[in-house]
Amino acid sequence: MKRILITGGAGFLGSHLCDRFIKEGYHVIAMDNLITGDLRNIEHLFKLENFEFYHHDVSKFIHVPGDLDYILHFASPASPIDYLKIPIQTLKVGSLGIHNCLGLARVKNARVLIASTSEVYGDPLVHPQNEDYWGHVNPVGPRGVYDEAKRFQEAMTMAYHTYHGVETRIVRIFNTYGPRMRLNDGRVLPAFIGQALRGEDLTVFGDGSQTRSFCFVDDLVEGIYRLLHSDYAQPVNVGNPNEITIGEFAEEIIKLTGTDQKVIYKDLPKDDPKQRKPDITRAKEILDWEPKVDRSEGLKLTYEYFKGFSKERLYDEAKHREF
Repeated sequence: MKRILITGGAGFLGSHLCDRFIKEGYHVIAMDNLITGDLRNIEHLFKLENFEFYHHDVSKFIHVPGDLDYILHFASPASPIDYLKIPIQTLKVGSLGIHNCLGLARVKNARVLIASTSEVYGDPLVHPQNEDYWGHVNPVGPRGVYDEAKRFQEAMTMAYHTYHGVETRIVRIFNTYGPRMRLNDGRVLPAFIGQALRGEDLTVFGDGSQTRSFCFVDDLVEGIYRLLHSDYAQPVNVGNPNEITIGEFAEEIIKLTGTDQKVIYKDLPKDDPKQRKPDITRAKEILDWEPKVDRSEGLKLTYEYFKGFSKERLYDEAKHREF
């Protein structure tokens, strides 16, 4: 049985990856310090013999006994609310955390796949964004802690690949959504759905003309799975190129939820990207991958998940988490 370590395993993406690799017959070791992760995302796995959980901070020394075939480094705050509140931890998990993972991979002769992000492109001057674009990032702006942590993580990964011969893979993830997102993480989709379910007006930052491209989590996981098992070491965009403005997206959410809230507008946060759309040519050619789940279908599944929340949880999770 192949053994895989998934850091950030109790998070939104990490937990879905745990599910996928359990389904594929792997022995899964999830590691999470639970600063933004949630044990409810993986509690259904605890009864399984081929699942382990380590409550641990990957930014500190890590050791996993026994053989290890793969490491997925998905530990990191991943939303503006989080990384603006815990900037040092965000930088550490993208620097010390990946250093620890790569060191472990070198000892275990394991293959590493890192979760990079479309944020490495910053507020892009090229549209859509392809992997050869180097980005337009403000390193000292409020978002810089996340953008530069991920850019450093890519550089460290490539250094281990070229200098030590470690097998590495880099996925650049574009906006992803689905069940197990946190309502209070500040990202647009859970924010809109949470506001709709609570009967609040939907808050759009800026004039609503900025764009995003939303990929359903099952599609993303499939792309990651294929990249891990490919022989390609350069970065690969994985996302859905179906672009929509935030203003149009707010109207979609109102229609989906059957609510009649108004849309209110507030100032756009500093350095917030105006455009997001992946060029997935490389993923199509190398991985034979492209998204399959239509946004209307994915939104219904996500809405059903959040509709299952108790009223208490719906309001409690509206409060931004204190760290």
